Amino acid sequence: MKRTILIYGTISGTIVATFMATAMALTSKGSDMAGSMIVGYASMMVAFLLIFVAVKNYRDKQNGGIISFGQAFKMGILIAIIGSTFYVVTWSIEYKYFLPDFMDKYSAMQIKQVQEAGVSGTKLEEAIKSIEDSKEMYKNPFFFTLITYAEILPVGIIITLISALILKRKIAKTA
Repeated sequence: MKRTILIYGTISGTIVATFMATAMALTSKGSDMAGSMIVGYASMMVAFLLIFVAVKNYRDKQNGGIISFGQAFKMGILIAIIGSTFYVVTWSIEYKYFLPDFMDKYSAMQIKQVQEAGVSGTKLEEAIKSIEDSKEMYKNPFFFTLITYAEILPVGIIITLISALILKRKIAKTA
């Protein structure tokens, strides 16, 4: 089981980190930030679909056609954590060394969106303060890591739950 988790977690992490790095590189060159977010979440889905493949492969080829919900969930969550860690480490490197002004640009985009939505007066001031507070929190390495995991790990958890529910099997199917 450990080998399967490591292999699929590494593949998953490589996929999501590569797509994220590419999307952010394009964003830094003037591409649409919303478009890169769509690409990012789509790549997370693709990468984490490997959870289903890994659990099914383990169940059918290495575990005699049976797997409990708990075993499947454990495998899935560990693969999701490995993949998410690749994402967090890649984003940390990219942000620190290649996109140090990302939060300035992202905050400016958020403020522009709030203004274009017609928010004004006190509500606008509150929204801007909230955006600026978030930008400040992002400078703290603990919150940076927490926020980055919060972007990706929920996707992995959802796919893990679905995979474990679909693939659990108490008795091996006979041909």
